[in-house]
Amino acid sequence: MRLQTANIDCGKTYNSTVNHPRFHCPPPLVAGARLDLPDRVAHHASTVLRLRPADEMTLFDGTGGEYRAQIVASDRRRVSVELTHWSAVERESLLPVTLVQALQAGEKMDLTVQKAVELGVARIVPVLSRRSVPRLAGERAGRRLEHWRAVISAACEQCGRNRLPELLPVEPLASWLARPQPAGARRLMLAAGAACSLARVPPPLAGQPVELLVGAEGGLAAEEVQLAALSGFLSVRLGPRVLRTETAGLAALAAMQVLWGDFKEETTDV
Repeated sequence: MRLQTANIDCGKTYNSTVNHPRFHCPPPLVAGARLDLPDRVAHHASTVLRLRPADEMTLFDGTGGEYRAQIVASDRRRVSVELTHWSAVERESLLPVTLVQALQAGEKMDLTVQKAVELGVARIVPVLSRRSVPRLAGERAGRRLEHWRAVISAACEQCGRNRLPELLPVEPLASWLARPQPAGARRLMLAAGAACSLARVPPPLAGQPVELLVGAEGGLAAEEVQLAALSGFLSVRLGPRVLRTETAGLAALAAMQVLWGDFKEETTDV
C-alpha cells in the first residue's frame, strides 16, 4: 500500500536567528564600546567554547535588542570584546502570559522555569501552595531566586530572547491572590476535570494579559481552587489525562501559543 503525503507549500523560508554564541551581560551595553566579559561569560567563551581573538558572538543586556561583538583579546582569566553594532531584533511573544507556579520539588521547578522562558512567558510568579513540598523563606528563598534568575538568563541565551522575563519573589498563594487583579487580565487555572477545556476559552484581545495558575504535586487544594475562583480565575482542563505539575504548565503554555500566540504559521519564525 502506498502512503500519500500532503503537498504543503509553506511559502516562506526562514533563516536561523542565532548564528553566533549568545551571552547575557549586565546592562548597559553600548555599540562601539570595548569591555571585559563577566567572569561566567568569559569562562564559557574561552574555556568551554574555546573562542579566540577575531571570533564573534552576540551579547544582550536583557532590555531589548542585541549586539554583535568581536573578541579583541583573551587569556585564561579575561576576555575583552568590542561591540560592533546593535540590532533591534526582538523575539518576544505578543501574548503576555504570567505563569503563577506553585513551588515544585527537586529540579522540577528549574525545568519549569527554563522551559517557560523558551515558551515565551513574560513573568514568573513562584508561590507557596498547601501542597508545595519546598517551604522557602528568608535567605533560602533569596538564594533560590538568584538561582532561578541564572536559569532565566541561560534560557534566554539559548532560545534567542533579548528581554528577560520578570521573576517575582516567593510568597504564599493566598497573599498573592489578595493583590489587586490586573485590569482586563484573563485568569486561568489548570484543574483536572474542569468543565471547560482550554480550547473553548475565547481568545484574549490583542495585548490582553493572561495569568496561568498551576498547582504543585497533587494540584491545588479545594480551598485554593475556591479562593482563586473568587479572584477571577476560570478552571480549565487539558484533555482527559492527568498531567504532572512539571508537564501541565508547559503543555498549557505551548497550547496557548498554538491557539493564540506565535506558534501560528503566520507569526512564527521557527
